[in-house]
Amino acid sequence: MSSYDVIFIGGGPAGYVGAIRSAQLGMSVAVVEREGLGGTCVLWGCIPAKALLESASLATKVSHATDFGVTVGDVKLDYGVAMKRSRAVSNQNSKGVEYLFKKNKITWIKGTARIAGKNSVSVKIDGKEEKHEAKKAIVIATGSRVKGLPQIGLELNKTTVISSDEALILEKAPKTLAIIGAGAVGCEFADVFAAFGTQVTLIEALPGILPLEDADCGTELTRSFKKRKIDVLPAAKISDVKVGKTSVTMSVEVGGKKQSLEVEKVLVAAGRAPVIDDIGLKEMGVQLTDRGFIKINERMETSAKGIYAVGDVAGPPMLAHKGMREGVVFAEFLAGQKNVHPVNYGNIPNGTYCHPEVASIGMTEAQVKEKKIDYKVGKFPFSANGRARTAGETEGFVKIIRDAKYGEILGAHIIGAHATELIHELAVARENEFTVEEVDLAIHAHPTLSEAVAQAVLDSFGKVLDA
Repeated sequence: MSSYDVIFIGGGPAGYVGAIRSAQLGMSVAVVEREGLGGTCVLWGCIPAKALLESASLATKVSHATDFGVTVGDVKLDYGVAMKRSRAVSNQNSKGVEYLFKKNKITWIKGTARIAGKNSVSVKIDGKEEKHEAKKAIVIATGSRVKGLPQIGLELNKTTVISSDEALILEKAPKTLAIIGAGAVGCEFADVFAAFGTQVTLIEALPGILPLEDADCGTELTRSFKKRKIDVLPAAKISDVKVGKTSVTMSVEVGGKKQSLEVEKVLVAAGRAPVIDDIGLKEMGVQLTDRGFIKINERMETSAKGIYAVGDVAGPPMLAHKGMREGVVFAEFLAGQKNVHPVNYGNIPNGTYCHPEVASIGMTEAQVKEKKIDYKVGKFPFSANGRARTAGETEGFVKIIRDAKYGEILGAHIIGAHATELIHELAVARENEFTVEEVDLAIHAHPTLSEAVAQAVLDSFGKVLDA
């Protein structure tokens, strides 16, 4: 039996960042990870998907190259090549985490872990079992997995009914594809496959796409997708599903009208579930929430002494950067650091990396209305922004929602080029309780996309200059 101060079960963003911070604070650390360091984010999520989106962006830009005075020859699209590049990028990132483990003297135990008792973790490696001691903490960072939709006949089969995992390793883009679920994952893959010539049908049960985002952003993205011939079907009901060896047929009802749909593949992007099976939670008395996530407090402690949880397994928002911050906060609390800043769950940015990108922080307009807060909205279109015009990327806008009395930034919503980068000015502003007037005092360089943020702020108190 090897002995460590802390053992992390899972080497994704929450686990590996928490492990590195724990090691920096002087603790001996091991991470049990059966696949590769970096977890779903690096291997099957954030990183490979964004690499494919870069390929999609380039394919789209090349199709408009003549508008910029650049004439190219015959353009050939090869999803297989883009896929292999995305896998290479993922592997490179995973190797980067391995390097950080070596640098910080963290032990990677490649196997499948289970909590075996107080301060004890058993690990299966090639059929053999070994035990390790965690003197201070066992941290569950097992993440989440994709879900199928067996209730409507869409059980994942990895051939005609696939998840994002299988989409990331397809050798070629299908001719036709239905995507079930128009959240961030569904919209990103709609973008990718449409760029590589697939006829995409994007189906969402709720009234609009990107249902967790501000409704204005969903409306704008729908408009953009339809321009690109992506068939967007919100408020849809699916029935009569028949899964074959080479195709899937179904009925889709929208607005009382039914239509028959036959596609080569169906990509189910209807959410994720925490990985909590067979890791010893019940035996150790670890409590779950009503939604099946592990219940934690601000120190990441579970209901069982000495057992902690971070990342997707500890509940939404299921975002890598949220898990990373939880890993850091856990380590600092465990090390007895003074003035540890708990995770501010009300100020975590969201990002959807399709084109145009969508990013947000804080409350949507609907949420502000629900809370009966007196508010004002400022909005500025990228079509009026000089930098956006020079780049030919004029879709979208910046929307600022502020408290009417004090100017507090209640929410910020951006759809447009580089939205996932631009949102962080508002993240910093909200974290430091800046008002819209204080954001306006910061001089924004010209010409930049960031000026749209400044103009939306000005618009929120009636002083917009450029629209």
